[in-house]
Amino acid sequence: MDWKSLPAFLAVARTGSLRAGAAEIGGTHATVRRQIEGLEAQLGTTLFRRAAGGLSLNASGRRLLPQALEAEAALLKGFNSVKGLDREASGLIRLSVDPMTAHYMLAPVLAEFASLYPEIEIELKLSYSIDSIEKDETDVSIRHVLEVDEEAVGRKLFPLSLGVFAARNYIDTALPKAGPKGAGLTWIGYGDVPELQSMIAASPFSAARVRHSVPDPQMHLHLARAGAGMTVLAAWVAAVFPELQRVPGTSLDQRRSTWVLLHGDLRRVRRARLLVDYLCDALLERRAKFIGR
Repeated sequence: MDWKSLPAFLAVARTGSLRAGAAEIGGTHATVRRQIEGLEAQLGTTLFRRAAGGLSLNASGRRLLPQALEAEAALLKGFNSVKGLDREASGLIRLSVDPMTAHYMLAPVLAEFASLYPEIEIELKLSYSIDSIEKDETDVSIRHVLEVDEEAVGRKLFPLSLGVFAARNYIDTALPKAGPKGAGLTWIGYGDVPELQSMIAASPFSAARVRHSVPDPQMHLHLARAGAGMTVLAAWVAAVFPELQRVPGTSLDQRRSTWVLLHGDLRRVRRARLLVDYLCDALLERRAKFIGR
């Protein structure tokens, strides 16, 4: 059934004419006439008695009227129940971010946000894989990527620097004893990750031994802090853990950028905008740490 014709039917039933009905619902005389005729065609019966003085409901119209009024009341109740919800600072937002950034950079930020907006609930999804916004796996996503390859509303904040880090004690004691191209030194390995293998090969320590296979960057962080060797980590780790230091002679990789992405359907939803704006401001305050300066 074409539900758009119900307002036209009710307006004409109330006013007794096509022109007055059109004025009531903000339409045109021709549009209301077409909607009434379409409704009558769908139902296979006429609904109004046409006379020089206007239109009045016939038996079929009078029988339809209570159901039409009931449907109108139900729709209005539904509209009123959700009206303004997207303008309120309340409801659930799903946030996706990698565990390292969440644990060591975002925890205080999210705590502050929760204190400011007690009616907004955050479902935090921690994963090194990327939750898809297009597939509705998340609402808001913080990503450190070479490029964004899906449709979303996004803000590109700054470069994310990757560097070679090790404990200060390891650098002070092991580097002076190293042979050519880092022979005798140790890399903490990520396993079969071609991009990181290429970074090791291009470093001044390509002859250092790659030990272990540890796919979890957080474990790399703890192993490096304990003096197990050199590894590739985000540059902000040195700001959070002063016992770590960028290995002398190495440079920062700044091909990635930090993005905050939002599902396009939520761009006018206040709770989503509040979270995105707060995250962007908080991350920009920490810009120097992410860039490694």
